[in-house]
Amino acid sequence: MHGEQMIGANVETIEIDEAKLGRLIPLFYARVREDEALGPVFNDAIGDWPGHLETLKAFWSSVMLTSGRYKGNPMAAHLRKKARLSPALFERWLALWAEVCAEAMPPAAAAALQAKAARIAESLQLGLFFRLDPDRSPGRTAPA
Repeated sequence: MHGEQMIGANVETIEIDEAKLGRLIPLFYARVREDEALGPVFNDAIGDWPGHLETLKAFWSSVMLTSGRYKGNPMAAHLRKKARLSPALFERWLALWAEVCAEAMPPAAAAALQAKAARIAESLQLGLFFRLDPDRSPGRTAPA
């Protein structure tokens, strides 16, 4: 079996396809927009919600279905909004994502989407919030 076919078989096993993502993403972001913590941040940041939803559908299609539809840079997008972001907001986003995925997707699909989102959130947070202390960087001697 070719690699693409194996990936497709795995996706079919967890019941994720373009149509399901196309329903999940708008449902989730409708909840985000109404959320007390997330809503103000997202609503201030996004000027074109229909366009942004299409971008997000392409992102999740690329991530979960390896479609290659997304051509953006999530880290750069989040860095532009760094002043408004916090680890607590990432936790809230993940909790809401888990809730909506569990409601809208079959269990295996919801679990796969939640696991992928957790890895992405961890990566984004490392890029946004983690900085090495220059006095403790490798090769630097501590002051005497």
